[in-house]
Amino acid sequence: MLRWFLRRQVAAFERAWKYDASYLRRLIDVDPRAMLAFGKLQAIVGYRRDVPPAVYAAAGLAAVIEEDCGPCTQLGIDMAQQSGVDPALLRAIVMRDFAAMPEEVALAVRFTEATLGRSGEADGLREQVVRRFGQRGLISLAFAMLAARMYPTLKYALGHGQACRRLTIGGKTLPVLRDARQPTRAATAA
Repeated sequence: MLRWFLRRQVAAFERAWKYDASYLRRLIDVDPRAMLAFGKLQAIVGYRRDVPPAVYAAAGLAAVIEEDCGPCTQLGIDMAQQSGVDPALLRAIVMRDFAAMPEEVALAVRFTEATLGRSGEADGLREQVVRRFGQRGLISLAFAMLAARMYPTLKYALGHGQACRRLTIGGKTLPVLRDARQPTRAATAA
């Protein structure tokens, strides 16, 4: 009964987002309690305090791009679009076109990249994040990073990782991103 219920939830998610969640079905098949345990981790996805949707999306996308240049990134884009984030802004985030981002969104991307890269710049950027969004905003961005990375990590660990693919944002297709940290010409020209 538990397997049936969990599979049904995953199937509904796949239909809603046009996303292949076969790695979650595998988890259910092997041990439904593992899926329940993973579900508890997913609660952090719902925590977004004191940061606008675009800033939250920027941290999540910068983190997921670090882990996955395919379906998980596309899912993050689709979810951000549904939450009202402008597709043009999402394209700027994905392409690292800082000139096309509002200051607070660029801060979220830079902070995420510095944090995940264990860069010394993270300390100064963290202070800026706290000044702008407060401690709850900082926690929100940290949770966005963590949540964005846990899905591709589980997926790849279970052998369900996929090759890079083109991303679609607001009906426009972007090239495959081999290294999201390499700024585009537009970003370096600014």
